[in-house]
Amino acid sequence: MPTHARDRLLTAAAELFYVEGIQAVGVERLLAVSGVGRASFYRHFTGKDALVAAVLQRQGEQWLAWLEAAVAEHGGGPLAVFDALADRARSRGFHGCAFVNAMAETADPSSEVYRLAEAHKRRVTAYVGQLIKAAGYERHEALAHQFVLLMDGATVTAMRERTGAPALRAREMAQRLLG
Repeated sequence: MPTHARDRLLTAAAELFYVEGIQAVGVERLLAVSGVGRASFYRHFTGKDALVAAVLQRQGEQWLAWLEAAVAEHGGGPLAVFDALADRARSRGFHGCAFVNAMAETADPSSEVYRLAEAHKRRVTAYVGQLIKAAGYERHEALAHQFVLLMDGATVTAMRERTGAPALRAREMAQRLLG
């Protein structure tokens, strides 16, 4: 069934791009890992760039759904985003933020990959802003941008330190921002 091939390609690409990087993974490798033939690949995607875009769109939806659920598990307040990130950083296979990684690899702000990653970060910022506003804080938009800066920094630092501690340190800073 064609949708199964598309799903296998998206799943394999998401894993390979996250672990090894977008540029490091070629179409041949994607076909081998997914078990999908070349003709089927091109039936679903015009090329690797279209696959990368589809992967980022799907990952964005999945990541935001994960974040919402994880924040709810941690009490639902704005500081819970950092508890969620700490959990994620401690999980097996953690390789940072797929969107920051994609932006770093692409580095061309006019590329579709960069624009999709940037749009994802805007959605995360809007979500965090909603959390802050719901908790009754003024300046929720400005605070949301500061929180996301802390979130991104904590995620990158967690890649280096291989622990959730950076997210918890970022949580302390965010607490001070809230007053």
